[in-house]
Amino acid sequence: MKKVYLLLLLISISAFSQKTFDNIKSQKLGEERRITIGLPESYEANPEKKYPVLYLLDGDYLFDPFSGALSYGAYWGDLPEVIIIGIHQNKNDEREDDTTVDQGTGLPFEKGADFFEFIGAELVPYIEKKYRTSPFRIIAGHDVTASFINFYLYKEKPLFNAYISFSPELANKMEVRIPEKFAKATEPLFYYLSVADGDNKKIKEPIEKLDSNIKIANNPLVNYKYDLFKGTTHYTQVLHAIPSALYQIFEVYKPINSAEYNNKIAVLETGYADYLENKYTAMSKVLGVQIPVRISDFKVIETLILKKNAYDELGKMAEIGNVNYPKAMLGEYELGLMYEKMGDPKRASKKYQNASQMEPIGDLTKDLMYEKMDQMNALAKTSK
Repeated sequence: MKKVYLLLLLISISAFSQKTFDNIKSQKLGEERRITIGLPESYEANPEKKYPVLYLLDGDYLFDPFSGALSYGAYWGDLPEVIIIGIHQNKNDEREDDTTVDQGTGLPFEKGADFFEFIGAELVPYIEKKYRTSPFRIIAGHDVTASFINFYLYKEKPLFNAYISFSPELANKMEVRIPEKFAKATEPLFYYLSVADGDNKKIKEPIEKLDSNIKIANNPLVNYKYDLFKGTTHYTQVLHAIPSALYQIFEVYKPINSAEYNNKIAVLETGYADYLENKYTAMSKVLGVQIPVRISDFKVIETLILKKNAYDELGKMAEIGNVNYPKAMLGEYELGLMYEKMGDPKRASKKYQNASQMEPIGDLTKDLMYEKMDQMNALAKTSK
């Protein structure tokens, strides 16, 4: 029965995005290039919403596993919806020409240079003109294409914000050049690197050097993760690496869980409301994902504030509530709760009264506000 349920769940998830195809006429390549486009389920229903974009080299075979992982994560609220662009490179072995590199300089050469320009000068502008995209761009590849995506890091201002590199066959000097770029980074970057224990030494040894050099660079603006997957081959490790990469890049997007609560929030001496605000600011500014503060996250922080007796922070929670839910009673309720805990039932009653005239949200209802008003009025009388 569990297997049947899981199958039905996966079938339903596979329908979450719209999968279409397009042909891009490229002056750089002198030919048309086929792409696969995956639009989120909510794309048509939310005409004002913008989405991060994931560009996949080797899109012929990486598109479906990435799409499945993103859909599954979005189903549980752990990952945001993302536009996926898969670049076809394997119909006529285009990937060999696409990834041509000068062995001396270690830079794109001939057809490789043309393909580099195709992505940056033609494909990305085409996608951003045609679809509602946020400024956050991700690029991913496997072996030679995983190496090729790193060339975009060489630019003074990298074209992409996040890089997913599966068992890259690193170009000459790349294990040194990438860490040098990371050491000088002045804007947030995400970098995911993986290798299989079944990869050959020609692939593994440069990757190990790259990993070591990135760790030495140690720039806090670079969110870096390295995975070595045991018991896997050059190809099977990809299915392990995809969710690991996505959950690294979108870590801040996830609802607050026990690990985040225990390791990052509960250990704070103060600033609980600031943590909540910063979490969602990072989603917007760094990831280009804009969503209102989840009520579940809001309640976690509120509960901790009450546990720590940090009642003055409820004022900041009220501000967060009013910004995210201006028509709801959340903000006024938080002010009422603050005055109640600070021993001012008269002002608390007034705030609860204000809240009762606004829209219910979560477990906050008009009946609850009336009940709180009665409690505060009774307290005010007894305190006279």
